[in-house]
Amino acid sequence: MASCEVVITGLGIVSPLGIGREAVWERLRAGQSGVRRIPYLVEAGFPVTIGAAVEGFDPRQYVANRKSLKVMARDAQLAVAAAVLACRDAGIAGAVDPDRLGVLLGADRISNPLETCEPTYRACVIEGRFDYRRWGAEGLAATFPLTFLTVLPNMAASHVSIALDARGPSNTLHHGDVSGLLAVVEAARILQRGTADVMVAGGTSSQFTPFDWARHWIMGRLSRREEDPAAAMRPFDASRDGEVRGEGAAAVVLETLTHAQARGARILARVLGWASAYCPPPQQPTDPGLARAIRTALEHAGLEPSEIGLVSAQGAATVDDDMREAHALAEALPGVPVTAFKSYLGNLGAAAGTVEAALSLLALESGCVPATRNYCQPDPRCPVSVSPAARPLGRPGAVLVGRTCAGQSVVAIIAR
Repeated sequence: MASCEVVITGLGIVSPLGIGREAVWERLRAGQSGVRRIPYLVEAGFPVTIGAAVEGFDPRQYVANRKSLKVMARDAQLAVAAAVLACRDAGIAGAVDPDRLGVLLGADRISNPLETCEPTYRACVIEGRFDYRRWGAEGLAATFPLTFLTVLPNMAASHVSIALDARGPSNTLHHGDVSGLLAVVEAARILQRGTADVMVAGGTSSQFTPFDWARHWIMGRLSRREEDPAAAMRPFDASRDGEVRGEGAAAVVLETLTHAQARGARILARVLGWASAYCPPPQQPTDPGLARAIRTALEHAGLEPSEIGLVSAQGAATVDDDMREAHALAEALPGVPVTAFKSYLGNLGAAAGTVEAALSLLALESGCVPATRNYCQPDPRCPVSVSPAARPLGRPGAVLVGRTCAGQSVVAIIAR
């Protein structure tokens, strides 16, 4: 490990379970689910009508410049809120040089809501058919001029940087479900390179437009367990049938240890190691890339599997993905307790890795391995130690896992 140690000093969560660390943790410990029936999906006649939406969110509570809301997609609004909450939690206001404060976010593709697209569409319709030849003139003329600035994935990081007056390194990562966790890893690397003293790293996603929902449906990864929304997301359970999509954002404040100590900061955890690997989806029932990434991260951290007390798994709840992940975990971390936070939240896309990292921090803080919801019938094809009930955290380290269905794996290791 490099001589520059990296620590986490704050976290902020905006999720289907609630907003803020206390509300989210209280509901998770109570076993509540953020998965619900989504009214507009019912009204639109979608074949799947369940999802995990953020309720009660008012961006005006977090965005100081109200005019900027007009050019902020919901993804950016959620990101700013999570970053503001994380910085409050860390107490960094006035304690960091803006030129040494950076921002790194994971983000998904951003789709325009229907009300934004409708004028453009209508301008291109002739006798009930969309005429592409009208797009360059009539279509663009009917389009809100700043629309494209709204939907660029990097705009979330831009708005966060503006909100925090962060003038240091800034970047956006766009790598599907691993984006948020990869942002945390890259932020730690930036700190170790010495180009910043504090980094706000996070992930954000709000893929709730009809375009997004249709795409997820076509990919064939959605659960069809419509009768009981809260029971639909079932990671590693024998009856799992697919994922539930959700929205949310989270951010963590990372600092060099010397900077955190100099300002007397509360340290939530140390970032000890990380690794990433790629392996195309294999035919065998395991993921060699994930197993390799875990072993490399352990070596980077200087830890043995026996020192890990918690694995925050990807837990996508699809039949093949969970099987491959479980075999890789059993190979690299035999017997280590596994929890799958998606059982409460659904899959939050680019936000998933950071939201689950924040929840893992709260688990370390409380000294427990949270239960995995809906884990009722163990699957012999998933040889991992998943518990339907919370249990004490026996060891200090936590392994955070992120995977994509295309074969990308990211692993980070934290400890109190």
